[in-house]
Amino acid sequence: MNKKWMQAGLIAVMAVALAACGAAQEQTTPSKSEGETKPAAAPASGTEAKNEAPAAAAQTKTIKYKDKEYTVPTKTDKVVITGSMESMEDALVLGVQPIGGISVGGKFPAMFAPITGKTESIGEKQQPNVETVLKLKPEVILATTKFKPEVKEKLEKIATTIPVSHIATDWEANLKLLAELTGKEAEAEKALKQYKDDVAAAKAKLGDKLKDKKVMIIRLRAGNINLYPADVFFNPSLYTDLGFAVPEQVKAAKAQEVVSMEKFSEINPDYLFVQFSEDENKDKPKTLEELQNNPIWKSLNAVKNGKVFVNVVDPLAQGGTAWSKINFLKAAVEKLSN
Repeated sequence: MNKKWMQAGLIAVMAVALAACGAAQEQTTPSKSEGETKPAAAPASGTEAKNEAPAAAAQTKTIKYKDKEYTVPTKTDKVVITGSMESMEDALVLGVQPIGGISVGGKFPAMFAPITGKTESIGEKQQPNVETVLKLKPEVILATTKFKPEVKEKLEKIATTIPVSHIATDWEANLKLLAELTGKEAEAEKALKQYKDDVAAAKAKLGDKLKDKKVMIIRLRAGNINLYPADVFFNPSLYTDLGFAVPEQVKAAKAQEVVSMEKFSEINPDYLFVQFSEDENKDKPKTLEELQNNPIWKSLNAVKNGKVFVNVVDPLAQGGTAWSKINFLKAAVEKLSN
Protein backbone atom coordinates (compact mmCIF):
# COMPACT_ATOMS: atom_id res chain seq x y z
CA MET A 1 0.00 0.00 0.00
CA ASN A 2 2.78 2.40 0.93
CA LYS A 3 4.57 1.54 -2.29
CA LYS A 4 1.57 2.56 -4.40
CA TRP A 5 1.26 5.89 -2.56
CA MET A 6 4.94 6.60 -3.09
CA GLN A 7 4.64 5.94 -6.87
CA ALA A 8 1.60 8.22 -7.14
CA GLY A 9 3.38 10.99 -5.27
CA LEU A 10 6.44 10.74 -7.52
CA ILE A 11 4.29 10.98 -10.66
CA ALA A 12 2.54 14.10 -9.28
CA VAL A 13 5.87 15.83 -8.52
CA MET A 14 7.17 15.12 -12.02
CA ALA A 15 4.00 16.51 -13.61
CA VAL A 16 4.28 19.75 -11.64
CA ALA A 17 7.95 20.13 -12.62
CA LEU A 18 7.19 19.59 -16.32
CA ALA A 19 4.36 22.15 -16.24
CA ALA A 20 6.61 24.73 -14.56
CA CYS A 21 9.32 24.17 -17.17
CA GLY A 22 6.85 24.63 -20.05
CA ALA A 23 5.51 27.87 -18.56
CA ALA A 24 9.00 29.26 -18.14
CA GLN A 25 9.84 28.44 -21.77
CA GLU A 26 6.71 30.30 -23.00
CA GLN A 27 7.73 33.39 -21.02
CA THR A 28 11.32 33.51 -22.31
CA THR A 29 11.03 32.26 -25.95
CA PRO A 30 8.36 33.69 -28.32
CA SER A 31 6.82 31.43 -30.91
CA LYS A 32 8.10 31.64 -34.51
CA SER A 33 5.04 33.55 -35.73
CA GLU A 34 5.28 36.08 -32.92
CA GLY A 35 8.98 36.57 -33.54
CA GLU A 36 8.32 37.42 -37.24
CA THR A 37 5.42 39.84 -36.80
CA LYS A 38 6.32 41.50 -33.51
CA PRO A 39 10.10 41.73 -33.18
CA ALA A 40 11.37 42.76 -29.81
CA ALA A 41 12.32 46.46 -29.68
CA ALA A 42 14.02 48.20 -26.82
CA PRO A 43 12.62 51.64 -26.00
CA ALA A 44 14.80 54.50 -27.24
CA SER A 45 16.56 56.36 -24.49
CA GLY A 46 19.49 58.67 -23.95
CA THR A 47 21.48 59.43 -27.13
CA GLU A 48 19.24 57.30 -29.37
CA ALA A 49 16.12 59.29 -28.42
CA LYS A 50 17.89 62.61 -29.04
CA ASN A 51 19.04 61.51 -32.49
CA GLU A 52 15.50 60.66 -33.58
CA ALA A 53 14.05 64.12 -32.75
CA PRO A 54 16.32 66.17 -35.07
CA ALA A 55 15.61 63.75 -37.94
CA ALA A 56 11.90 64.52 -37.71
CA ALA A 57 12.44 68.24 -37.28
CA ALA A 58 14.74 68.37 -40.32
CA GLN A 59 11.79 67.65 -42.62
CA THR A 60 10.57 71.23 -42.32
CA LYS A 61 12.10 74.62 -41.65
CA THR A 62 10.98 78.17 -40.99
CA ILE A 63 11.92 80.82 -43.53
CA LYS A 64 11.40 84.58 -43.43
CA TYR A 65 10.22 86.60 -46.42
CA LYS A 66 9.03 90.20 -46.35
CA ASP A 67 8.95 90.23 -42.52
CA LYS A 68 6.70 87.15 -42.32
CA GLU A 69 7.61 83.59 -41.38
CA TYR A 70 6.51 80.45 -43.21
CA THR A 71 6.91 76.76 -42.39
CA VAL A 72 8.07 74.90 -45.50
CA PRO A 73 9.82 71.64 -46.42
CA THR A 74 13.59 71.63 -45.96
CA LYS A 75 13.80 71.36 -49.74
CA THR A 76 11.03 70.91 -52.28
CA ASP A 77 10.54 70.30 -55.98
CA LYS A 78 6.75 70.44 -55.63
CA VAL A 79 6.19 74.16 -56.18
CA VAL A 80 3.15 75.64 -57.89
CA ILE A 81 3.36 79.22 -59.19
CA THR A 82 0.03 81.05 -59.26
CA GLY A 83 -0.26 84.68 -60.23
CA SER A 84 3.41 85.56 -59.86
CA MET A 85 5.10 86.03 -63.22
CA GLU A 86 8.01 87.26 -61.14
CA SER A 87 8.45 83.74 -59.74
CA MET A 88 8.21 82.22 -63.22
CA GLU A 89 11.13 84.40 -64.28
CA ASP A 90 13.08 83.51 -61.14
CA ALA A 91 12.53 79.84 -61.96
CA LEU A 92 14.19 80.51 -65.34
CA VAL A 93 17.29 81.93 -63.66
CA LEU A 94 17.58 79.06 -61.17
CA GLY A 95 16.55 76.24 -63.49
CA VAL A 96 13.57 75.30 -61.30
CA GLN A 97 10.75 73.37 -62.95
CA PRO A 98 7.44 74.07 -61.17
CA ILE A 99 4.84 71.30 -61.20
CA GLY A 100 2.22 73.97 -61.93
CA GLY A 101 2.61 77.38 -63.51
CA ILE A 102 0.88 80.38 -65.09
CA SER A 103 -0.17 80.28 -68.72
CA VAL A 104 -0.94 83.23 -70.98
CA GLY A 105 -3.80 82.77 -73.40
CA GLY A 106 -3.96 79.09 -72.52
CA LYS A 107 -0.29 78.31 -73.15
CA PHE A 108 3.11 78.93 -71.62
CA PRO A 109 5.00 81.83 -73.24
CA ALA A 110 7.98 80.71 -75.32
CA MET A 111 10.39 82.38 -72.91
CA PHE A 112 9.50 79.77 -70.27
CA ALA A 113 10.10 76.73 -72.50
CA PRO A 114 13.30 75.68 -70.63
CA ILE A 115 11.34 75.10 -67.37
CA THR A 116 7.79 74.16 -68.40
CA GLY A 117 8.32 70.87 -70.24
CA LYS A 118 6.60 68.94 -67.43
CA THR A 119 4.62 71.81 -65.93
CA GLU A 120 0.83 71.79 -65.85
CA SER A 121 -1.05 75.01 -66.47
CA ILE A 122 -3.01 76.19 -63.43
CA GLY A 123 -4.74 78.97 -65.33
CA GLU A 124 -4.12 82.62 -66.10
CA LYS A 125 -2.28 85.19 -63.98
CA GLN A 126 -5.35 86.58 -62.20
CA GLN A 127 -7.51 83.46 -62.44
CA PRO A 128 -5.82 80.41 -60.91
CA ASN A 129 -7.75 77.14 -61.15
CA VAL A 130 -7.91 76.07 -57.51
CA GLU A 131 -9.09 72.53 -58.38
CA THR A 132 -6.07 71.99 -60.63
CA VAL A 133 -3.73 73.28 -57.92
CA LEU A 134 -5.32 70.88 -55.42
CA LYS A 135 -4.81 67.88 -57.73
CA LEU A 136 -1.12 68.66 -58.09
CA LYS A 137 -0.61 68.31 -54.31
CA PRO A 138 2.00 71.08 -53.99
CA GLU A 139 4.14 71.53 -50.89
CA VAL A 140 4.46 75.28 -51.49
CA ILE A 141 2.34 77.73 -53.52
CA LEU A 142 3.90 80.96 -54.74
CA ALA A 143 1.07 83.48 -55.15
CA THR A 144 1.22 87.22 -55.79
CA THR A 145 0.65 90.29 -53.65
CA LYS A 146 -1.87 91.32 -56.31
CA PHE A 147 -4.31 88.53 -55.37
CA LYS A 148 -7.57 89.39 -53.66
CA PRO A 149 -7.85 88.04 -50.07
CA GLU A 150 -10.46 85.42 -51.02
CA VAL A 151 -8.16 83.89 -53.66
CA LYS A 152 -5.26 83.74 -51.22
CA GLU A 153 -7.47 82.11 -48.57
CA LYS A 154 -8.50 79.31 -50.96
CA LEU A 155 -4.87 78.57 -51.82
CA GLU A 156 -3.80 78.57 -48.17
CA LYS A 157 -6.18 75.66 -47.53
CA ILE A 158 -4.14 73.56 -49.98
CA ALA A 159 -0.55 74.27 -48.91
CA THR A 160 1.74 76.94 -47.49
CA THR A 161 1.07 79.97 -49.67
CA ILE A 162 3.57 82.83 -50.01
CA PRO A 163 2.46 86.08 -51.71
CA VAL A 164 5.43 87.10 -53.85
CA SER A 165 6.00 90.84 -54.25
CA HIS A 166 5.40 92.43 -57.66
CA ILE A 167 7.48 95.47 -56.70
CA ALA A 168 10.64 95.76 -58.82
CA THR A 169 12.87 96.73 -55.90
CA ASP A 170 12.13 93.35 -54.22
CA TRP A 171 13.77 91.39 -57.03
CA GLU A 172 16.68 90.10 -54.95
CA ALA A 173 14.42 88.96 -52.10
CA ASN A 174 12.17 87.17 -54.58
CA LEU A 175 15.05 85.28 -56.17
CA LYS A 176 16.46 84.28 -52.79
CA LEU A 177 13.03 83.04 -51.68
CA LEU A 178 12.73 80.54 -54.53
CA ALA A 179 16.37 79.56 -54.06
CA GLU A 180 15.85 78.82 -50.37
CA LEU A 181 12.76 76.73 -51.09
CA THR A 182 14.45 74.60 -53.75
CA GLY A 183 18.00 74.34 -52.47
CA LYS A 184 19.38 76.64 -55.18
CA GLU A 185 21.09 79.17 -52.91
CA ALA A 186 24.46 78.80 -54.65
CA GLU A 187 22.92 79.44 -58.06
CA ALA A 188 21.14 82.54 -56.78
CA GLU A 189 24.28 84.02 -55.22
CA LYS A 190 26.23 83.39 -58.41
CA ALA A 191 23.56 85.14 -60.53
CA LEU A 192 23.40 88.14 -58.19
CA LYS A 193 27.17 88.57 -58.11
CA GLN A 194 27.41 88.27 -61.88
CA TYR A 195 24.75 90.93 -62.37
CA LYS A 196 26.47 93.39 -60.08
CA ASP A 197 29.76 92.79 -61.86
CA ASP A 198 28.05 93.34 -65.22
CA VAL A 199 26.50 96.62 -64.02
CA ALA A 200 29.91 97.92 -62.97
CA ALA A 201 31.38 96.93 -66.34
CA ALA A 202 28.47 98.56 -68.21
CA LYS A 203 28.83 101.87 -66.38
CA ALA A 204 32.54 101.90 -67.13
CA LYS A 205 31.86 101.19 -70.80
CA LEU A 206 29.19 103.86 -71.23
CA GLY A 207 31.04 106.48 -69.20
CA ASP A 208 29.54 109.98 -69.50
CA LYS A 209 28.34 109.45 -73.06
CA LEU A 210 24.66 109.74 -72.08
CA LYS A 211 25.03 112.14 -69.17
CA ASP A 212 22.73 114.80 -70.62
CA LYS A 213 20.45 112.49 -72.58
CA LYS A 214 16.90 111.41 -71.78
CA VAL A 215 16.70 107.61 -71.69
CA MET A 216 13.25 106.03 -71.26
CA ILE A 217 11.28 102.83 -71.57
CA ILE A 218 7.55 102.58 -72.28
CA ARG A 219 5.11 99.71 -72.53
CA LEU A 220 2.27 99.53 -75.05
CA ARG A 221 -0.77 97.98 -73.38
CA ALA A 222 -4.38 97.96 -74.56
CA GLY A 223 -3.40 100.30 -77.35
CA ASN A 224 -1.95 102.95 -75.00
CA ILE A 225 1.46 104.36 -74.15
CA ASN A 226 2.29 103.52 -70.52
CA LEU A 227 5.10 104.96 -68.49
CA TYR A 228 6.10 104.00 -64.93
CA PRO A 229 7.59 105.48 -61.74
CA ALA A 230 11.37 105.35 -61.35
CA ASP A 231 11.21 102.21 -59.17
CA VAL A 232 8.80 100.19 -61.35
CA PHE A 233 9.14 97.96 -64.46
CA PHE A 234 12.61 98.27 -66.10
CA ASN A 235 13.16 101.78 -64.73
CA PRO A 236 15.38 100.70 -61.80
CA SER A 237 17.78 99.20 -64.37
CA LEU A 238 18.02 102.53 -66.17
CA TYR A 239 17.95 105.00 -63.30
CA THR A 240 19.30 103.09 -60.28
CA ASP A 241 21.72 100.57 -61.78
CA LEU A 242 23.03 102.52 -64.78
CA GLY A 243 22.51 105.91 -63.16
CA PHE A 244 20.74 107.81 -65.95
CA ALA A 245 18.90 111.02 -65.08
CA VAL A 246 15.22 110.47 -64.25
CA PRO A 247 12.89 112.54 -66.48
CA GLU A 248 10.51 114.78 -64.54
CA GLN A 249 7.46 112.98 -65.94
CA VAL A 250 8.80 109.69 -64.62
CA LYS A 251 9.46 111.25 -61.22
CA ALA A 252 5.87 112.47 -61.12
CA ALA A 253 4.29 109.11 -61.98
CA LYS A 254 2.66 107.37 -59.00
CA ALA A 255 1.89 104.10 -60.77
CA GLN A 256 1.48 102.77 -64.30
CA GLU A 257 0.30 105.86 -66.16
CA VAL A 258 -1.33 106.17 -69.58
CA VAL A 259 -0.10 109.18 -71.55
CA SER A 260 -1.30 110.57 -74.88
CA MET A 261 1.01 110.83 -77.87
CA GLU A 262 0.88 114.61 -77.54
CA LYS A 263 1.86 114.49 -73.87
CA PHE A 264 4.62 111.99 -74.54
CA SER A 265 6.08 114.21 -77.27
CA GLU A 266 6.70 116.84 -74.61
CA ILE A 267 9.12 114.46 -72.89
CA ASN A 268 10.90 113.92 -76.21
CA PRO A 269 13.39 111.20 -75.16
CA ASP A 270 16.76 110.81 -76.88
CA TYR A 271 16.88 107.05 -76.40
CA LEU A 272 13.69 105.02 -76.16
CA PHE A 273 13.00 101.37 -75.37
CA VAL A 274 9.54 100.07 -76.33
CA GLN A 275 7.96 96.85 -75.06
CA PHE A 276 5.03 95.60 -77.14
CA SER A 277 3.21 92.27 -76.87
CA GLU A 278 0.26 91.22 -79.00
CA ASP A 279 -1.08 89.35 -75.97
CA GLU A 280 -1.42 92.69 -74.16
CA ASN A 281 -3.00 94.44 -77.16
CA LYS A 282 -5.49 91.87 -78.42
CA ASP A 283 -8.17 94.47 -79.17
CA LYS A 284 -5.67 96.74 -80.91
CA PRO A 285 -3.04 94.47 -82.48
CA LYS A 286 -1.74 97.22 -84.80
CA THR A 287 -0.92 99.63 -81.97
CA LEU A 288 2.83 99.62 -82.64
CA GLU A 289 2.42 99.99 -86.38
CA GLU A 290 -0.02 102.88 -85.99
CA LEU A 291 2.28 104.57 -83.50
CA GLN A 292 5.24 104.33 -85.84
CA ASN A 293 3.18 105.98 -88.59
CA ASN A 294 2.04 108.84 -86.34
CA PRO A 295 3.55 112.20 -87.43
CA ILE A 296 4.03 113.27 -83.81
CA TRP A 297 5.91 110.06 -83.07
CA LYS A 298 8.17 110.68 -86.05
CA SER A 299 9.09 114.08 -84.61
CA LEU A 300 10.70 112.60 -81.48
CA ASN A 301 14.47 112.91 -81.17
CA ALA A 302 14.85 109.17 -80.55
CA VAL A 303 12.88 108.36 -83.71
CA LYS A 304 14.66 110.86 -85.92
CA ASN A 305 18.09 109.61 -84.76
CA GLY A 306 17.29 105.92 -85.01
CA LYS A 307 17.47 105.38 -81.27
CA VAL A 308 14.17 103.55 -80.71
CA PHE A 309 14.61 99.91 -79.64
CA VAL A 310 11.59 97.58 -79.73
CA ASN A 311 11.45 94.43 -77.57
CA VAL A 312 15.14 94.15 -76.71
CA VAL A 313 13.91 91.45 -74.30
CA ASP A 314 10.77 89.33 -74.40
CA PRO A 315 7.76 91.69 -74.37
CA LEU A 316 6.13 89.72 -71.54
CA ALA A 317 9.14 90.20 -69.24
CA GLN A 318 8.11 91.84 -65.98
CA GLY A 319 11.09 94.16 -65.70
CA GLY A 320 11.62 93.93 -61.95
CA THR A 321 13.07 90.42 -61.78
CA ALA A 322 16.52 88.89 -61.95
CA TRP A 323 15.85 87.42 -65.40
CA SER A 324 14.53 90.73 -66.77
CA LYS A 325 17.39 92.76 -65.31
CA ILE A 326 20.11 90.37 -66.47
CA ASN A 327 18.83 90.21 -70.03
CA PHE A 328 17.80 93.86 -70.32
CA LEU A 329 21.17 95.08 -69.09
CA LYS A 330 22.99 93.07 -71.73
CA ALA A 331 20.69 94.26 -74.56
CA ALA A 332 20.47 97.87 -73.38
CA VAL A 333 24.21 98.37 -73.09
CA GLU A 334 24.69 96.98 -76.58
CA LYS A 335 22.14 99.44 -78.01
CA LEU A 336 23.28 102.44 -75.99
CA SER A 337 26.95 101.88 -76.87
CA ASN A 338 26.40 102.38 -80.63
